[in-house]
Amino acid sequence: MIKVLRSTAFFLSLLTFATTSFAADKAKPDKDGWTYLFDKNMTQWTTYLGIPRAETKVTGIPKDEKGNYTQAVGFNKDERGVFTTSIVDGEPVLHVTGEIYGSVHTKQEFENYHLVVQFKWGTQKWPPRLTEPLDTGILYHVIGDHGVDYWKAWALSQEFQIMEHNTGDWWQIAGSQIDIRCEKTPAETVPVYNPKAPLVSYGPGGAGITCMRGKDAEKPNGEWNTLELITFGDKSLHIVNGQVVMALSNSRYTKDGKVIPLTKGKILLQSEAGEAFFKGVKIKPIKGIPAEYQSYF
Repeated sequence: MIKVLRSTAFFLSLLTFATTSFAADKAKPDKDGWTYLFDKNMTQWTTYLGIPRAETKVTGIPKDEKGNYTQAVGFNKDERGVFTTSIVDGEPVLHVTGEIYGSVHTKQEFENYHLVVQFKWGTQKWPPRLTEPLDTGILYHVIGDHGVDYWKAWALSQEFQIMEHNTGDWWQIAGSQIDIRCEKTPAETVPVYNPKAPLVSYGPGGAGITCMRGKDAEKPNGEWNTLELITFGDKSLHIVNGQVVMALSNSRYTKDGKVIPLTKGKILLQSEAGEAFFKGVKIKPIKGIPAEYQSYF
């Protein structure tokens, strides 16, 4: 009997080692230097959900006398299935329903990298965006507490906007600041990126909270889009389906009157009242802005 138990324990230890090694291999760079960040169980990511709408049934969160929730759902609690992952054609695909504002974000911080994200739209929308374009986004250089932005769902960061026909915009999140070559045009109410325009400071104390992408490079709904974020030091590029739609520089924030560079942090995918799918998320370190993009700065 003792021998049987020892044999069983030995077998289980081998199985544990094999499983651990397999999981670790998932996070190792491939021969081209890319590290894939998705697996079926999203082991490299954490969820955070903000304050639900009053009509959304979520257990364990108090409400006030008017029936409104008074607290965020918080970390790694997702009974509504806002974020679910399935294997499609052998590849992990993340489904984001958008029902509650929040995120799935990396456990690890990153700096000086090239990120690739594939996404496509679903069809479902939720209040308060039932009549607005589908919306989600990539937040980068994410630091500090979650739930400190205007929707009480995200953390201080820069946003690579993903919104129908506005994919590649920049938005201020929780006080971030950045410089963009952006200008007003007769056709738009919001300033638009133009690589020949003067640099404009955005964020608190600057020109505003957003600058639109320079062109609409998005594919029709239902098709997969490839987004690339290249960031090195205080500079970054938003690339949509191979086309540069924005270049940004001097990434920073101000705290207690002191300007602080914002050049590294976690990576976050938003839930923002619109259904979306993500796959093929991969990252590799870089030693500088690639030569073919240096002219944008």
